[in-house]
Amino acid sequence: MERNIKALMARLSLEEKAALCSGVGAWHTKALPEHGIPAIMMTDGPHGLRKQNGVQDHMGLNDSVPATCFPTAAGLASSWNRELVEQVGIALGEECQAEGVGIILGPGANIKRSPLCGRNFEYFSEDTYLSSELATKHIQGVQSQGVGTSLKHFAVNNQETRRFNINVMLDERTFREIYLASFEGAVVNAGPWTIMSAYNKINGVFCSENKRLLTDILRNEWGFEGLVVSDWGAVSEREAALEAGLDLEMPDSNGVGSCKVMEAVQQGSIGLDTLDTAVERILTVIFRAVDSQKENATYDQEAHHQLARAAAAESMVLLKNENAVLPLENKGTIAVLGTFAKKPRYQGAGSSRVQPTKLDIPYEEIQKVARDTELLYAEGYSLEKDEPNEAMIEVAKAVASQADAAILFVGLPEECDAEGVDRKHLRLPDNQNALIEAVSTVQDKIILVLLNGSAVEMPWINKVQAVLEAYLGGQAMAGAVADLLFGVRNPSGKLAETFPEKLSHTPSFINFPGEREQVEYREGLFIGYRYFDKVDTKPLFPFGHGLSYTSFAYSDLQIDKSEITDAEELQVTVKVRNTGQRAGKEIVQLYVKDVESSVLRPVKELKGFEKVELEPGEEKRVAFRLGKRAFAYYHVDLQDWYVESGDFEILIGKSSEDIVLSHTVVVHSTTKVRKKFTLDSTLGDIRAEPAGAGLVNKILMGMGFGSSRTDAPLGMDMDALLNSLKLRIVESHGAIPKEQLEELLAALNES
Repeated sequence: MERNIKALMARLSLEEKAALCSGVGAWHTKALPEHGIPAIMMTDGPHGLRKQNGVQDHMGLNDSVPATCFPTAAGLASSWNRELVEQVGIALGEECQAEGVGIILGPGANIKRSPLCGRNFEYFSEDTYLSSELATKHIQGVQSQGVGTSLKHFAVNNQETRRFNINVMLDERTFREIYLASFEGAVVNAGPWTIMSAYNKINGVFCSENKRLLTDILRNEWGFEGLVVSDWGAVSEREAALEAGLDLEMPDSNGVGSCKVMEAVQQGSIGLDTLDTAVERILTVIFRAVDSQKENATYDQEAHHQLARAAAAESMVLLKNENAVLPLENKGTIAVLGTFAKKPRYQGAGSSRVQPTKLDIPYEEIQKVARDTELLYAEGYSLEKDEPNEAMIEVAKAVASQADAAILFVGLPEECDAEGVDRKHLRLPDNQNALIEAVSTVQDKIILVLLNGSAVEMPWINKVQAVLEAYLGGQAMAGAVADLLFGVRNPSGKLAETFPEKLSHTPSFINFPGEREQVEYREGLFIGYRYFDKVDTKPLFPFGHGLSYTSFAYSDLQIDKSEITDAEELQVTVKVRNTGQRAGKEIVQLYVKDVESSVLRPVKELKGFEKVELEPGEEKRVAFRLGKRAFAYYHVDLQDWYVESGDFEILIGKSSEDIVLSHTVVVHSTTKVRKKFTLDSTLGDIRAEPAGAGLVNKILMGMGFGSSRTDAPLGMDMDALLNSLKLRIVESHGAIPKEQLEELLAALNES
């Protein structure tokens, strides 16, 4: 429906405009029925609808209406399946329509800086490209149903410890290349209706009051046209937030925020045009949601449950499969051990908690799939405390000793995957580790199923034969596990995060979660696989790792040009063949390596991926297109993305560690970087410039030296010497008069 929003705004009083910029209750926008302005409802996501009809809260404390609980983002990202993520988004949109919800809060595109972050289960990846691509598809899926999304938590919100006031200190390249890039692609390519600002500060400024973040970057650089909403309770100073570009404060502040806005406008500290801009954005989204509402909308709960099962199966990662112990045969006797087998973990705690429409139980689903197999069961551990219970362990050992194989369900307790708290370590509970160790003494065929939202240490890895990382797989997780264990489906997930051998190997180990109210991102660009690559350390399981019941071979890597400019695209293709006996899906990963750079860069970075399905013996050619950003880094002086001319390797891998093919392309920059030289510049830096080499040679001659590496005094290396000497030293030596030196310097800067 066409509306004249500006004409409507002209009829609103200052008080009414200010009121529209704050919510009502926990979940609604302000309605002004006398002006034909309705309220719309927002609810938590991101992996399921958390709509509360009764007592409302934003921490998942009170009950919500039944909704499909899909796999959390940590698992869904391990599918590396854009189309699947979009299908889940469509289903979420359908459920929002059925419940009259205008905006679902999600997805979360924050980067996994540390595996300790309690909310990692809600986030996609440690990698910016993978996270951005999947967030894009999630948004497109939901919004295709006429329901808005809220991309969160913008930005650099990577821990729960002191999340309301932590000050994140980081450099500009890390900010741009890692933490903003995850959001940027989703904003530009998917156009979310809303962006949710985070609680934390960035370099001393709260995100909700950060004009550079919310206006200069988000709107002016990226072209965002929707509204910015605060995280619930994230606004400190409402006037400053409005001025910075935060449109809607949530939840309501009992009129406090509205009064502050009115006073600021009346006193002239905020222009009326600033308020009008925010109101126009809010009204645009409200009417968009209202006009998109579908009458009598419903959804098929069983179809969504089956989608959740398929999504869970593709999200699970087979980390280890020694001697092809999996898939299990449907015969004999199998011990199913662990309390999680009957009381499973399937989602995290906090505002994303969903009341599922139904919940599958692992033990029961295994019974359905393995009808000809005798199942034995023992709890093995208590969920009430972490200390080992020797009696329970002995019962589990006895059961395991009677079976042909043992399936152990273990994982993290709910408080370890929770909003508002970070983990202190990466260990499983002591009682679960003790159970694994004990069972390994009586059973040589152990299959471990992990239910957790983030990486864990595995000191027992050499004592088990198979490990299936099931993550927090949603309400249909159990059926997906049964399908994979017995070969009904073929595993196809790969890790979207690195699993370190131990916590001290992680790049942020020393600086997480910071001290008092500040955390410094001293690891810079080097998080996840970028760090492990740079320090040449082997993790427990690398980023991109995942096994299948079949095998794949790669061949015939081709690029369409051997040289390009950064204004051109590079076409890359590679053949993939299923060389095994089962149909399966392979995730082809493309990384780019800058062979030689003048700035610090990761060894390689993910710049492309495709998931391809192949029958036994089938071969397909997979294609990629790489543009400027695939080769660029953020140039702080230019304040833009920049490609440094030179050789780049195109790497094709089965994981970040398993690179199977490579090709080299030369990329030429079309951007001229003009360096500014001063008397404090080094002679080495000046000589590196073509126009500066003659100047430096003239200086050296004037000082009585030659220009070769062996001409330096006292046996020193000339290159090292020049890189340490400032141009100013020439003046003190009298080699060139100061006036002439300044003329030469001016000419150099103009060249």
